[in-house]
Amino acid sequence: MSREFDVVVFGATGFTGRLVAEYLNNQYGDNLNWAMAGRSQEKLAQVRDAMGISKNVPLITADSSDMDSLDKMAARTKSVCTTVGPYQLYGDNLVAGCAGAGTDYVDLSGEPAWMHDTIEKYSDAAKASGARIVHSCGFDSIPFDLGVYFLQQHAIKNHGGPCLNVRGRVRKMKGTFSGGTAASFFETMKRAGQQPEIIGWLKDPFSLAPGFTGPAQPKGNKPIYEEDLGSWSAPFIMASINTKNVHRSNALLGHLYGQDFTYDEMILTGDGAQGEAMANHVAKDDSMAKNPPKPGEGPSKEERETGFYDVAFYGSAPDGTALTASVAGDKDPGYGSTSKMIAEAALCLAQDIDKSVIGGGIYTSAPAMGEALIARLSKNAGLTFKIE
Repeated sequence: MSREFDVVVFGATGFTGRLVAEYLNNQYGDNLNWAMAGRSQEKLAQVRDAMGISKNVPLITADSSDMDSLDKMAARTKSVCTTVGPYQLYGDNLVAGCAGAGTDYVDLSGEPAWMHDTIEKYSDAAKASGARIVHSCGFDSIPFDLGVYFLQQHAIKNHGGPCLNVRGRVRKMKGTFSGGTAASFFETMKRAGQQPEIIGWLKDPFSLAPGFTGPAQPKGNKPIYEEDLGSWSAPFIMASINTKNVHRSNALLGHLYGQDFTYDEMILTGDGAQGEAMANHVAKDDSMAKNPPKPGEGPSKEERETGFYDVAFYGSAPDGTALTASVAGDKDPGYGSTSKMIAEAALCLAQDIDKSVIGGGIYTSAPAMGEALIARLSKNAGLTFKIE
């Protein structure tokens, strides 16, 4: 596909969009054909200049409510990387434009109801045009989706088949969730009040795998003690979206993990009375609801640079071998690492994944990019994938 740009960053004047633009500039410089896009040409120029980005990087004026501007933008690039959320408010037209133009698309959506909509509304158009629409390309859900995929690939190649039961456990994490994540949550709840069926979608672990219903899944909604890990585990706030994406990946991969596959996510809090107390504290913590971060705001550069995360995936292979895979990131999850992950995902689609190999459709990261994205993230974005 001959296009003017490999990637356009839509929302480049927002907090996360700026970080994506900064990363592309620092990592690739003049070796990449890319552009910055947003509603205001003047503000785009101010951001570009303030960040020291070359004036050779073009600026594109486009608005999420202006379909013509989105169509024109999509037609100029191989892929669009959008940080403009909540996506259920601002994302539909861009997905439609990319699906129509055969343009690859990545976002940071953690909005299962909206993702359910896009699967229903745009799958046919994306398949027809060759557009790969990939949701959830930040901390939700790349480390988790690719972590399970990485573990399962190892199990299949070395231990006789996939692990039918996998536990995702956050072992360490320092950083903040984004204001966009909070805004998306509240918009989803607002919509659920108007459309009661959405509550069912949110509760159903297979709601993003239409036509398939698997086995009952571990709930992960209250503290438990896990003897084999020597630790208490508490509910993990992002499990609801991550688990849905993992099950969609399994379905899109032809149930590579098995039709009886189970998966859950929790956060480890440690052993003994202290670990139990922390698990109970995490389970009752409602600060996200009471004092959510605001969209457009975020942590300081020092806070982003000193953040990190480490997630483990535990499974038992068919030959009885207990396996552990891990995914670690070198920046705070919600902003520093997320901005690098979505940028590399956009480039992976544009540069590494031929449309004759992976055709159009609505995807998650593992079936769309798999090993190619793991390699990119390991080489460029500070992520480490290990079999322990």
